[in-house]
Amino acid sequence: MPDRLSLICALFGAALGAVFAAAGFNRYDVIHPMLLLQDIAPFLVMGSAIATVLPILRLLERRRWRAPHGGPLVLRRWDSEAKHVRGGIVFGAGWAITGACPGTAATDLGSGRLLGIVLGIVFVAGIALRDLAVRPRPAPPVPTSRSAAG
Repeated sequence: MPDRLSLICALFGAALGAVFAAAGFNRYDVIHPMLLLQDIAPFLVMGSAIATVLPILRLLERRRWRAPHGGPLVLRRWDSEAKHVRGGIVFGAGWAITGACPGTAATDLGSGRLLGIVLGIVFVAGIALRDLAVRPRPAPPVPTSRSAAG
């Protein structure tokens, strides 16, 4: 049986998916013109979401709000690195080719569209390939004095 927090997260995720679908963000004919900069409305929707939630999160952090799981809300900040640019290029290329980001793919999957299944498989494969690419390589064996004398 899932705990209460998992259930709440699932409900919020389902609501977000419904909003994505209602806005048409899971439709290629909406996303493609946006990526070609022919329709800026989706960018405005995304920007308004960020402009709404960011000040609220910063205010909650300043007030030392405790998240439902019991810990304090701490917004993490990272310096920009080359790996972020490379990741953005890969993400953008995948988005341009498929017309979908993980959110739209999840919405497609939740609404039973075949494209959602295909994209879900592709995303999982991409994550696995990324994990293989960044996995630390084992160090070569260090020769011991016996093998050197041998």
